[in-house]
Amino acid sequence: MKILSPGKIRALQTASTKNGIFNILAIDHRDSLRIVIDPDHPEVVSAASLTTLKLAIIEQIAPHTTAVMLEPEYSAAQAIVAGALPGHVGFLSALEEQGYLGNPYARQTTLLNGWSVAQAKRLGASGIKLLIFYHPDAEEAAERQETLVKAVVADCAREEIPLFLEPLAYPLDPAVPVHSAEFAAQRRRIVVETARRLGALGPDILKMQFPLDAKYDSDEGLWRDACAELNEAAPVPWALLSGGDPYDSFKVQVRVACQSGCSGFMAGRALWREAIGAAETERTTILRNTVLPRFEELSHIANTHGQGWQIRYTLPVVDEAWFRGYEPPIASDNEAVMTN
Repeated sequence: MKILSPGKIRALQTASTKNGIFNILAIDHRDSLRIVIDPDHPEVVSAASLTTLKLAIIEQIAPHTTAVMLEPEYSAAQAIVAGALPGHVGFLSALEEQGYLGNPYARQTTLLNGWSVAQAKRLGASGIKLLIFYHPDAEEAAERQETLVKAVVADCAREEIPLFLEPLAYPLDPAVPVHSAEFAAQRRRIVVETARRLGALGPDILKMQFPLDAKYDSDEGLWRDACAELNEAAPVPWALLSGGDPYDSFKVQVRVACQSGCSGFMAGRALWREAIGAAETERTTILRNTVLPRFEELSHIANTHGQGWQIRYTLPVVDEAWFRGYEPPIASDNEAVMTN
């Protein structure tokens, strides 16, 4: 098993429970959030309104989380300066640009211009989040995405901050919609193989999709089998993302995944979707009476059934001379290193 450095151990401790379970609120959405707010005219949603909405959600829910997933444009420094993010709660910083280059059926992730792993670490982040579209059969696109992951892994190692890698599956055939029955039939193989391949590149935590589309596969026995396969394929701890699934379905997914070896959840729209379209005068009530109880229920499920991230790692032996060799790792000649 991989040996974690003390710095990464400390960072993961600040983002999880004492038992190593992630109860994480995701509110790092950008253009996708604009679409939820105003589907017809997302371009008119201002930066200020995004920040106001995010801070309202963070202020009400963050005190009950182990960490919050933020981005630098609208929420990270803003939540810190405004005092919306409690000092005892960790945060993960998104690293990717919200847009993607190239063919939408051969996705290529780009990093946010002007933002880096080192800057996120300096701001006090407990981890780096990198969202990456990935299909194991995409060959050239997959190779480009893997090269990017390796580079970010090297940066995170040098800064001694954990990488939370979020791969999302997509269809290679333009005639196959991502939410179709045809793609649902492929999803398990893609998600499991993605965990195997990208997990081997060195991220510290995988933020994974549920391996089946609950809209087409509702058999809980099949869910357990698929989650067990995913758990076996993943060489590092993994947590479950909500991916916009309805809350009632997602909470069952969290239970099944955690019973299969998952280390918690990182949830966004499944929790707070109803608060988005509400008037500001009603938003606080929705957050307190709907969103917070949902988050507490998910936390109880994950904390009861989840497997702590420590199980998949070897912790270092620390003696009185440990600090004498405490230096950042040096990237090998064949590792790309990001310089932002």
